[in-house]
Amino acid sequence: MVEIKGFLETSFVDWPGKICAVIFLPYCNFRCPYCHNHHLVLQPDDYASISIEDILNRLSTLRDWIDGICVTGGEPTLHPRLAHLIREIKHHGFQVKLDTNGSNPQMLEELMEAGEIDFVSMDVKAPLDPFSYRRSVGTVIDIALILRSIELLKKGRVEHEFRMTVVPGFHTEEDILLLARQLKAGRRLILQNFNPENPLDPHLKKTFPFDAETLKRIQSEIQKMV
Repeated sequence: MVEIKGFLETSFVDWPGKICAVIFLPYCNFRCPYCHNHHLVLQPDDYASISIEDILNRLSTLRDWIDGICVTGGEPTLHPRLAHLIREIKHHGFQVKLDTNGSNPQMLEELMEAGEIDFVSMDVKAPLDPFSYRRSVGTVIDIALILRSIELLKKGRVEHEFRMTVVPGFHTEEDILLLARQLKAGRRLILQNFNPENPLDPHLKKTFPFDAETLKRIQSEIQKMV
C-alpha cells in the first residue's frame, strides 16, 4: 500500500468549490528551490505513516461535510500503487482530486481513462521550454512529458486546473504571460504566490513575493487568454 505521511481533515482551498480532506504522499522527482514541502520530499521517514483505513474511518463521521479527498505530495504519481489507493477511497464513496507535476502522463492517462479521478490540479513550473523548466524544477526533466500531461488535461475528460507558483527571480511578469499564452487555459491557470517562510533553498527566504495588486492584475490578464 502507498505510505501516507500527512492528513488534513478539512480544507476549503485545495479543491475549487468543494470542501475536502487532504492526504500527503512522500517523495518527489523535482527539486524546486522554492518548494515548501521539501521535508516531506527529502526526509519522509521523519513523519509517522497513517493508514488509509484509519483516515477513511475518521472521514466516515464527516461524510455529510466532506465532498472528497485531495491526494497530494510530494508527487503522487511516483507511487506504482496509487491507483489502488484511489480505488480504496472511491470504494468508500468519496470523490478524488489529484495534485501532480505532470511528469508521469502515462499514469495520469490510465487514471483518467479508468474514471478513477474527478479533478486534477497540475502544477506548471515555468514557460514550456527545457531551460526555463530545468531552472524552476532544479533537475533535468523531459519537457515532452509535461507537454503530454497538458495535452491530456486539455482534452477535457476530467475537470482540471493548471497552477503556477510565481517566484520573483525565477519568473518575470513576461514569463508568466508567456506560459499563459502557451497554455491558452484562461481561467484554468491559477497563480499562487511564493511563500518565503520555508523554501528548499534557504537563500530564497530573503526573496519578497509579488505584491498582491501586481498578481491580481496579471491574473486578470491571463483570464482573457483562451
